[in-house]
Amino acid sequence: QVQLVESGGGLVQAGGSLRLSCVVSGRTFSFYAMGWFRQAPGKEREFVAAISRKGGRTYYADSVKGRFTISRDNTKITVYLQMNSLKPEDTAVYYCAADRRMEDYSASYYSYDYDYWGQGTQVTVSS
Repeated sequence: QVQLVESGGGLVQAGGSLRLSCVVSGRTFSFYAMGWFRQAPGKEREFVAAISRKGGRTYYADSVKGRFTISRDNTKITVYLQMNSLKPEDTAVYYCAADRRMEDYSASYYSYDYDYWGQGTQVTVSS
């Protein structure tokens, strides 16, 4: 079983920054592509960013491209989401997720590809 624990959420003013972290335990971290998703009240969960197993490929939703950066440190079994220039519409619960992959050159945009999920961390951006 794989456990994912997110941290780093909070309340920030528009234009500010936050860095989310997700520690993964229970299996070999480098076997998993990782993703960040978010869900705002009354909305469906949506893709934010993803990173391949070794970090060589990254993918972003258009709404966060240029503002958010996903990264990973396989020695620390942690994936990060650096969020800059935050906007009120970024307010949501943010989830990290792990996708067991045989290859290390891609990651998925689709939540159904992910096998394990964290409990989520709240990000609130005030205007």
